[in-house]
Amino acid sequence: MRLLVVEDDAALCASLEQALEHAGYAVDTTGNGEDAEHLGDSEPYDAVVLDLGLPRRPGLEVLKHWRARGKTMPVIILTARDTWQEKVDGFRAGADDYLAKPFHFEELVARVGAIIRRRHGEPSGGIRTADLALDEEHQTVAYNGKTIALTGTEFRLLRYFMLHPGKILSKTELTQHVYDFDSDRDSNVIEVYIRRLREKLDPGVIHTRRGQGYVFGANS
Repeated sequence: MRLLVVEDDAALCASLEQALEHAGYAVDTTGNGEDAEHLGDSEPYDAVVLDLGLPRRPGLEVLKHWRARGKTMPVIILTARDTWQEKVDGFRAGADDYLAKPFHFEELVARVGAIIRRRHGEPSGGIRTADLALDEEHQTVAYNGKTIALTGTEFRLLRYFMLHPGKILSKTELTQHVYDFDSDRDSNVIEVYIRRLREKLDPGVIHTRRGQGYVFGANS
């Protein structure tokens, strides 16, 4: 899954990026509202962590513009100003969650995972489908009584598949959600990681639809 972190404190932004990447997310960052709005309009993020006090354009204005243009990605607001009125304004603008500074990185990571799972109708206990149970904390998957270790890219790819069972996913879409903006996003590399997942799990878990992409699910 791919996230956008918008925070003008460079040190905090770098720490957030590190924590979220460690949790298995591809992360893009920016420190101002104008660039944030452009990225949110042009890139298919699975969630956004958005500070309110931003240079060049306030975070609340950015969020309002996204929602007015039909952008529905989940947004967690960060702010040092923990007042009830700002919480109300944020939720009215379309925020999905709210976290006041200072906060623990573990809590932010948990909230990001929770809003993504809710968006895809997954229970709070984790992501389970097609006889697989994904352990997001340890980045492993349980299948046929075995616990299987995954690399970072394998984990991001499998999580995206498991959140979209039965849907045809093109190589382009998978690439956009598995890699961050600065990565070498060669869609042909996706084939390599799909082959590795098939070897680790079962060839029938991920099906190829020639000319269209891939479908996840044992009965696809």
